[in-house]
Amino acid sequence: MKLLFDQNLSHRLVDNLIDLFPESIHVKDAKLERSTDSEIWDYAKENNFIIVSKDSDFHQRSFLHGPPPKVIWINKGN
Repeated sequence: MKLLFDQNLSHRLVDNLIDLFPESIHVKDAKLERSTDSEIWDYAKENNFIIVSKDSDFHQRSFLHGPPPKVIWINKGN
């Protein structure tokens, strides 16, 4: 399982979870830090990533378009 961490999550999550999810990256690693949600969605879909985000837009987009990609929505405070 490959995770793509959105800009609103710490880049340190990749390092902390690398043992469990070795191919995971942050949007910064993919040069997507200034990309639109649509561009991130397409990148994740084309490269078999699961998007991890606190952004409700990805959660809503997953209902609208369905997988792939799948979305893990973190609905929790900092």
